[in-house]
Amino acid sequence: MIQKTCKILVLGYGNVDRRDDGVALHVVNALRERLGQPPIDPHETDGLETRGGELDTGFVHQLTPELAEIAAAYDRVVFVDAHLGHYDELIRQVPVAAEARPTIVSHQLSPGTVLALARELYGGHPTGVLISIRGHDFDFGTQLSPDTAAGVEPAVARIWAFHQADQQTQ
Repeated sequence: MIQKTCKILVLGYGNVDRRDDGVALHVVNALRERLGQPPIDPHETDGLETRGGELDTGFVHQLTPELAEIAAAYDRVVFVDAHLGHYDELIRQVPVAAEARPTIVSHQLSPGTVLALARELYGGHPTGVLISIRGHDFDFGTQLSPDTAAGVEPAVARIWAFHQADQQTQ
């Protein structure tokens, strides 16, 4: 009997020109380094053209409806973003339910809406999780604040643990 490979998509999003809002790019690129892949330059590519592995990565400025078709092909989608100081923890991990939520801007979606569209439009049923890292500085610039940068490696370790656990259950 052939075992199905659990495929994970790590989808980071944020504005890399607003300092800590771009933390997801640092997480995604650290994962790509572990996978032996070149880093994403968000001004040239989203990295999604290299899909096809057991752990795939991409980075976008914002979540859009077009991502639902991509997400539908995966067993799990790990969304990575920055969060404001509304939560005490540096790294916050929450499950993402596939449910559409209205947004102020129609072309910017929540992670749950991406999963809901993946289900409704493409028949996919990925599970979802949001890993967010607390942002401290959202001013203009591309460098992370030291406090937010401290969350990159622990976030990578959490995501890598998902990948390792999925590989061991096969």
